[in-house]
Amino acid sequence: MTYKKIGLFSLMGLVIAAPLQVFACSSCGCTLSSDWENLGFSSTSGFKIDVRYDYLNQNELRTGTHSISRSAAAADPNAEVEKYTRNNYLTVGVDYSTNPDWGVNVQLPYINRNHTTLGAGWDGVHLGDGAYHSSTSSIGDIKVIGRYQGFTEQHNFGLLLGLKLPTGSHTKTGSLTDGSGPAVIDRGLQPGSGTTDAIIGAYYVDAFNHDWGYFTQAIVQKPLDTSDGYKPGDSLNLNLGLRYQGFDDITPQLQVNARFVEHDHGQSADGAYAPGTSGTLVYLSPGATYRVNKQVKVYGYVQLPIYQDVNDLQLTPRWTASLGFNYAF
Repeated sequence: MTYKKIGLFSLMGLVIAAPLQVFACSSCGCTLSSDWENLGFSSTSGFKIDVRYDYLNQNELRTGTHSISRSAAAADPNAEVEKYTRNNYLTVGVDYSTNPDWGVNVQLPYINRNHTTLGAGWDGVHLGDGAYHSSTSSIGDIKVIGRYQGFTEQHNFGLLLGLKLPTGSHTKTGSLTDGSGPAVIDRGLQPGSGTTDAIIGAYYVDAFNHDWGYFTQAIVQKPLDTSDGYKPGDSLNLNLGLRYQGFDDITPQLQVNARFVEHDHGQSADGAYAPGTSGTLVYLSPGATYRVNKQVKVYGYVQLPIYQDVNDLQLTPRWTASLGFNYAF
């Protein structure tokens, strides 16, 4: 496989990354980059479609680098004790390459999320403790990302520039467990942030030899405005991927994914200063791509946390899973 094609293939890992600002805790979430070969980028122009499903169950309560029981967390009278946040994402990505140097990718996510908080107590059954449940299903925030990779003859270094648009709802409500009425959902639990965010990225890809290749990438997402006084925290994703290309149809890959996110701002961020929305997370992500034919590929990954340092009190996932397929016209 030529270096030129390897470089183009790597863009899938950059532009189809999981949503960055739609998880219950902004610092917690999937940081996986889909395999760089997923969209089947080539030196020719044309359309490619990718459909990806991500499952993320945040059910482990943590503070700092340690897990904590609900009863211990409830000992703090100012703490909100969350039970779980189950996230299901279906993301459709449409990519168009005008030539080997230029291209654009549009991502449309559909989000299903169920969240339960126990409020100020540890069992969520006492009147007035603020315990509630929410279930939302809707379109999330669309991303439009352009790319340029004409810096080298091999096309193995490139830059990305794009926007996350405020297309997802940020006004969903939940129901108080004691039946006393509707509950306001934190903005981190909404399908959309309500803000327009800038996305800037860079990548480099190369090969050690004929069988082994690697890529590195960095993506920054920064809100450009506020919505009803709310502003999500800036985030940085760093990824390193290694793959083995010695098989005919199956390509195993191993990634290390790191995510750094600052705290949200605004009263709807669960307080004017929301320390429980920031942190540092590092994951190990094994997976593989299977080539069905020249046009169709399927892939799957499991993401396992190897380091989690969250500020304040947050829910984190014990593992996440991603499945998808792509079709090149």
